[in-house]
Amino acid sequence: MNSLDDSAAIFSYHQDMISSHGADSPLALGWLDRQSQMSRFEVLAGIADLGDHSVLDAGCGYGDLLPFLNQRFSGINYTGIEQMPELLAEALKRHAGEINCHFISGNFVVMQLPQVDYVFASGSLNYRSTDPRFIYKIIEKLYKACRIGLAFNLLCKIPDNGLLVAYDPVHILDHCRSLCNDVELVTGYAEEDLTVYMRRQ
Repeated sequence: MNSLDDSAAIFSYHQDMISSHGADSPLALGWLDRQSQMSRFEVLAGIADLGDHSVLDAGCGYGDLLPFLNQRFSGINYTGIEQMPELLAEALKRHAGEINCHFISGNFVVMQLPQVDYVFASGSLNYRSTDPRFIYKIIEKLYKACRIGLAFNLLCKIPDNGLLVAYDPVHILDHCRSLCNDVELVTGYAEEDLTVYMRRQ
């Protein structure tokens, strides 16, 4: 679904950010600051009452979504997938001893995904791919992994840095509606960002 060149570019970007800002900084994940990360989590969590549900965090980074959800919902059963060893090591350190929490080392784009109630992708779908159909394929894959709903965010406006890509909301919504009858677009929380909910009926 993506190439080794795509993965190498992503690894190189985050390794440079880790070298510049430290492995425990949100800047290493590409966030402008912690508040921008939290505002996106807030919108993603608006898909439903997530209490007593299983969630998959695709491209989880440090697993920051876990404490965010635990503060708002009870009974969360969390699985995070992360391919970068440096980020995964920090996630395991931060969440050691957490109950109902599991981290998997791997690339969610190419691996078989566990079936869960809700799938989330925050910031992990924004990388340019050599496959022009990548975003449509990965949306379909993530949606197949959810029993109840998928929530993901994308960039709709970016400076041209070669690594990140912005998407036209109309094209994204058209594709999502070809897979799902209940699709909702959320905007207005960040100038450059959009969130999509896909709910099974």
